[in-house]
Parts: sequence; structure tokens; C-alpha cells
Amino acid sequence: MQQKPKHLGPEYAAQFQDAAVVAAYPTRPPYPADVFEILAELITTEPRIALDVGCGTGDVARRLALQLARLDAVDVSSPMIARGKELQGGDAPNLRWIVSAAEEAPLEPPYALITAGESLHWMDWPAVLPCLRAALAPGAYLALVERREEPAPWSGALSQLLGRYSTNRDFRQYNLTHELEARGLFATVGARRTAPTPFEQSIDDYIESIHSRNGFSRDRMRPEDAAAFDAGVRELVAPHARGGMLHLEITASVFWGVPAPAH
Repeated sequence: MQQKPKHLGPEYAAQFQDAAVVAAYPTRPPYPADVFEILAELITTEPRIALDVGCGTGDVARRLALQLARLDAVDVSSPMIARGKELQGGDAPNLRWIVSAAEEAPLEPPYALITAGESLHWMDWPAVLPCLRAALAPGAYLALVERREEPAPWSGALSQLLGRYSTNRDFRQYNLTHELEARGLFATVGARRTAPTPFEQSIDDYIESIHSRNGFSRDRMRPEDAAAFDAGVRELVAPHARGGMLHLEITASVFWGVPAPAH
């Protein structure tokens, strides 16, 4: 099996344990509400129990749990889970937080749905995907969820700044489902993209949200680089702000299918 892309290796995944990344994470835009309607529609078996792997602070788990009998939320980063418990919905009685790597977690299957919101790319694919397949109820799916900011007037210039200052010098563009399918580790059954959802955010929070991404942990950037990066982003976006706020549009894509399909 071909090697996983270097920029998705464990040394880069470890950045999500950084205190600075955990602190910045809540400034990420929320997933559009349509995401949770799509995920709920994918659940066709009883009991309505789901698993969210690589849950982080629970951006998917805390909202999806509202529609379920139980949701198990797994993440290897204890600081992420600790922060998630403090956020809205993090103390729900039907939400079970588990600090563990997904392939080693003490799961209680079968699950009517397994979700991975911007997380599966960091995991050990040959190890975790067979585990997820075994944990699914018959006919149930693994759903991969991705969110993105729609192009803005400053997007092109921002991409150049990101490339200049990112500490992940191995990064290259990739498509997760294509990478998994090429290795025989995932078979896509369906996909849907949400309509753009308006989102308003202060300039400060917008800049901070970038520091929640891989390659931009303040704990790993040189202070002078972080300061220069922040100043550069502020210069790009400030002319487009109204009352100090940026008006963005967020979309999300959901891909669902079968992990580690039998050959």
C-alpha cells in the first residue's frame, strides 16, 4: 500500500495537542445546520447511537448528540476533550467523551453512524478503517464531514501568506476520499454539499481561527513570524470589514460510504 502523504504524518497531527491550538479552536466557524440534517438522515437503524472519531472540541458531536440516544466522542487529545466539555452541549448526559486513539478506544458498538469531522486524515488509515467497519451496524455508514470558507476578496493573497508562514513545509493539496479510495480503504456511496451559510466574525477571531489549523500553532511558530502573519492577515481583511466584522459564507460537504470494504 502506498505511503500516506507526508504532510499528514503524526508529527503534524501532534499539533492538535498544543495549548495554543486548543485555545484557538472555538473560533472556527460552526458547521452549517444542514450538515446535521444530512447526518440524521443517514441513520436508518435502531438504536440511534453514533460514534464521532477525532471529535476535537465536539463541533460535530455536541450538536449531533441532540438527535440521538447516545453519541460516543473519541479524540486522542485530552486538552481538546476537556475544552469540549466546557462548551455548549458538552455536558449532555447522552454524550460520552473518550480520550483515546480511535483504533484503540473502548467502543460500544454497533453504531448506526460513524462520523469524522476534519479528522480522519490525521489517523493511521490501515489500522483505523477496519476498526470502524467492524463497529458499524449492518448497512450503516462512515460519514466524512468537511467545512470550508467560500472564496472572499482576500482569498488569493491569504493563500500566499499561508504558504509563506506555515510550519508544515510538507503540505500539498489533497482529496481525502480519493486518497482513501486509491488505497482500497473507503468506498463512497453518496455525497452532498450544503448551501452557503452566512457567518459573521470579528477580525481578531478570524485571525485566531487560522491559528487553530495545522501549521499555525502559536506554540510552534516563532513569535516574530506569528506577529508578522497576524499583521499581514489584518491588512488583507480590514478593508472588507463592516463595523469591525467580516461577513463570510461557510459551506460543508458530507461524504458517506463503507470503510475498508471487502474485496
